[in-house]
Amino acid sequence: MSMHGGGRGGGPGGGRRGGGDEEAQRAVNAAAPKIPNLFRRVVALFQPHKSKIALTVILVLIGAALSVIPPLLVEQAFDVGLFPRDGGGPNLPALTRIVVVMIGIFVVATGLGVWQTWLTATVGNTVMGELRVGLFRKLQAMELSFFTRTKTGVIQSRLQNDVGGVAGALSNTISSVLGNTVTVLAAFVAMLLINWQLTIVALILMPILVIAQRRVGQVRARIATKTQESLSDMTAITQETLSVSGVLLSKSFNQQPAEIQRYSGANEEQVDLQVKQTMSGQWFFAMVNIFLSSIPAIVYLVAGFLVTGGATDITAGAIVAFTTVQSRLLFPLMALMRVGLDLQTSGALFARIFEYLDLTPSISNRPGAVPVARDNPRLGSVEFEGVTFRYPDATPDSRPTLDNVSFSILPGEFAAFVGPSGAGKTTVSYLVPRFYDATGGRVLFAGTDVRDLDAESLVSNIGIVSQETYLFHATIAENLRYAKPDATDLELETAARAANIHDTIASFEDGYNTVVGERGYRLSGGEKQRIAIARVMLKDPAVLVLDEATSALDTISERVVQRALEAASAGRTTIAIAHRLSTIVKADVIFVIEAGRVAEKGTHAELLARDGIYARMFEEQLGSRPLVD
Repeated sequence: MSMHGGGRGGGPGGGRRGGGDEEAQRAVNAAAPKIPNLFRRVVALFQPHKSKIALTVILVLIGAALSVIPPLLVEQAFDVGLFPRDGGGPNLPALTRIVVVMIGIFVVATGLGVWQTWLTATVGNTVMGELRVGLFRKLQAMELSFFTRTKTGVIQSRLQNDVGGVAGALSNTISSVLGNTVTVLAAFVAMLLINWQLTIVALILMPILVIAQRRVGQVRARIATKTQESLSDMTAITQETLSVSGVLLSKSFNQQPAEIQRYSGANEEQVDLQVKQTMSGQWFFAMVNIFLSSIPAIVYLVAGFLVTGGATDITAGAIVAFTTVQSRLLFPLMALMRVGLDLQTSGALFARIFEYLDLTPSISNRPGAVPVARDNPRLGSVEFEGVTFRYPDATPDSRPTLDNVSFSILPGEFAAFVGPSGAGKTTVSYLVPRFYDATGGRVLFAGTDVRDLDAESLVSNIGIVSQETYLFHATIAENLRYAKPDATDLELETAARAANIHDTIASFEDGYNTVVGERGYRLSGGEKQRIAIARVMLKDPAVLVLDEATSALDTISERVVQRALEAASAGRTTIAIAHRLSTIVKADVIFVIEAGRVAEKGTHAELLARDGIYARMFEEQLGSRPLVD
């Protein structure tokens, strides 16, 4: 991949472990606008599910209201059923009615609770799924440069860890906040109705608890952000080192101990952060638990003083009912405080998710973009008009990767681009399908500026075969159908025959159903390359781009693949980025790129006769100066 900065390693993305992800994160933070109203945006996620949420609210309100009635019935059970004030002994008929009503309320409340749990789980998980798909859709729309400077593991962490981290908030927040709020308010009203003096005693320290909870939530939010960043690092390490390429690399250099140490270091940091996140607020909740659990005992004491002093005529049933109602405050209040802390924690994760959702792709369709017309007589033509290009991460004082480059390729022509590594020839192949936009000048496809064409239509007319063939961990047929999902078996075979790979596939035990392994590691380099060629031929593009498609192959495999490429090039425009000059001697036109400029242009014979850069390159590869007729 010839890019600025020298060679394949000098382009976007840099080395395997460079600071690309940190740079990408800074780019994300710069591109993403500040979240003006996080709560409003989270609420907006639930808008499509208003009917289910409304039903959930109704069930929560009914359930919360029902939960307060039994404590009030306890007072009646004591003062009317067990110990009537007339002193005549237990009133069994009244007590029976009270008990039946209590049991009925428990049954109804339980049924409503199960229904409400199903609704909240359905809505929460659906919203979480929609959020994950929305994030994936945004990432799919991002330009190539975003991915060259961002580690794959970091992106995976956003999709998995960050979205997964807000699952609880999405699934349980509505029911928890509504249910517990109504329960607390109803219990508070019931306590006031029973005895206002005891209510003051029970709630006197609540403001202090609310202030303390806010401070704890701020700490947990900061820890949550660090925890997710640490998870991103671990995911990136896993993706790098446990892929087939990563394992081969570590084994080749005996670096397994170093990789284990690197992962262990990241894991230790993650463990430490998880412990801190778990323990943050534990003392706070312990004090809340002690306080709320101690209130009944304090109520008994205060009630004793009030009765002794004649300040109230509260009955034993009222005291039992009051402490029963107050005890029902324990779990709702604890739950509300935990929800508050979880929301503050989830807010940090939502902010990270919205950072990605707010990214704006630098390459997108212009208003009024038109599709490529298949009947256009200029279909297949490619032109550069004074094109200048710098990669997004290039320094301002560095030379452009392409500097005022102009050329024309006619429909059906075989055009080759050659030159030293880092000269900018692969960049040409990136600008044609608009993986990047030219910094200056125009790139024309079929006579139209590529920026005025529909991006999907443009790419559908261009097929690319690169040196680094990518195959999915799937069958050969599935890999081929990636180009044309509705392709018939006959079409697959026709494309495979044209790519000179059908007989090889047929020799496999499972034929086209053979699983190729991750990145096609069960196949040889030549076999993978010919399957990639068959995949492109199935797409049937107007323009074929060959980016050093045979440079990594041995001589025998190169010859086989070269024949497949010649078949694929027939009848369509071909742009070949070549390292081995022997593969492009039959090209209609050869462009020699040096230092970002077109230094020479002509056929193979014309360039040899000129005795310039091309002739010297050819001599270096063949070991002798060729004779020119």
